[in-house]
Amino acid sequence: MTEASVPTGPTAADVDSAPARPATPLWLAITIAVVFGVFYAYDVWEAVGNLVGLNITANELGVSVTGGGWALLVAGIAVPLLVFGTALWLGRRRAPLAQVVLFLAGYALVQVLAADVSSLFGLGGLDLS
Repeated sequence: MTEASVPTGPTAADVDSAPARPATPLWLAITIAVVFGVFYAYDVWEAVGNLVGLNITANELGVSVTGGGWALLVAGIAVPLLVFGTALWLGRRRAPLAQVVLFLAGYALVQVLAADVSSLFGLGGLDLS
């Protein structure tokens, strides 16, 4: 075997100095975040409406919202913000498709939690008194 016929693979120095996969351009990452941010903002707005509406309804009925109810209503506001922030942080150096998938998965999680809260209040399935 001659020196020219010996297969050479990448060495450890070549792997360390290889350029990393380019991240999403800033303008595209911001566009993706803003588009999905509108959907997450709608859920926050909906949760604020639930908080105000249920408080007014409870006052008109002469009852108060329990501590567990307040916790669920406040969590309904906080969860979309936390999930959006987490998806934004996890996708900051990923490809555009990965960012979209992260935002979609987070939005699906927010929708499931919002449906759970709505069913608990709508059907009277929560009794923490």
